[in-house]
Amino acid sequence: MEIRALITGTGSYLPEKVLTNEDLEKLVDTSDEWIVKRTGIKTRRIADDDETTSDMAARAAEQALSNAGVDAKEVDLIIMGTFTGDRPLPATACILQHKIGAVNAGAFDLAAACSGFVYAMSCAWGFIKSGIYKTILVLGAEKLTAFTDYTDRTSCILFGDGAGAAVVQADTSAGDRGILSCHLGADGSGADLMTIYAGGSELVTTEETLAERRQYMTIQGREVFKFAANKMKEEVALTVERCGLSMDDIKLVVPHQVNTRILDFAAAKLRLPTEKMYTNIDRVANTSAASVPIALDEANAKGLLVPGDVVVLVGFGGGLTWASMALRW
Repeated sequence: MEIRALITGTGSYLPEKVLTNEDLEKLVDTSDEWIVKRTGIKTRRIADDDETTSDMAARAAEQALSNAGVDAKEVDLIIMGTFTGDRPLPATACILQHKIGAVNAGAFDLAAACSGFVYAMSCAWGFIKSGIYKTILVLGAEKLTAFTDYTDRTSCILFGDGAGAAVVQADTSAGDRGILSCHLGADGSGADLMTIYAGGSELVTTEETLAERRQYMTIQGREVFKFAANKMKEEVALTVERCGLSMDDIKLVVPHQVNTRILDFAAAKLRLPTEKMYTNIDRVANTSAASVPIALDEANAKGLLVPGDVVVLVGFGGGLTWASMALRW
């Protein structure tokens, strides 16, 4: 019998602290009107100084496991999409494994920036389809504010913190439900469009790099906008076509929450009704790898998805990377 990979539970976590556009007006030369017009963002969540990426991931993971009715000891593997881990070493997924008591699970991090969760989901699909594992916990978790330069008016308005999770399990009696297809892509020639220059082996952290604020993210906004708008449209269309479906068959597209103008542009090009595009960027902002799973969990919690619905997940971001996945709920 064919092994299908099903999402059996979702979870998410957002820190309590809210940073509004009005708060940002006090830090940099910006305004609520300017931010909303260009990004659609009104508020974002900010983790406490002592709240780590693994702390947020643990909250999302526990919720997802509860939603799936799965005990942490049943998890075979943990895959975490993040580039803002607790430490360079070890993997934050290992720290999470200990925090939630998943004592029988392997664990590793996957760094694909804003595409990280969909990349991680593709790995989970492969492990399950091959019969290697039966229960996998997939996460996207980011503490972006730890790498945000709050003197840079063009980038500090964009980011928030949070975590999302999904339990993916093997099923041999699911019929046509489960993950249907995925597509991953990358273009390393665009590495400098979104990057953190210091802190790696290429440029270790020194007093000089700290003085130059090179430990923070830098973004070339105009080029990123062009890339993201076109790539989202292409990826959704490609994934739907690979499944032998049409846009009319899609119940919901859950995209990386990057910018309302980008999402609106892609929806218009795809002729996708606005009610079929799930967005929460106005409340949550850009949470990178956590973006898609947070949005997916919100949609699930609101009852927007029922068994048989076709859902498309799509991410795009630093690397450059992009990823899309279609699944039947």
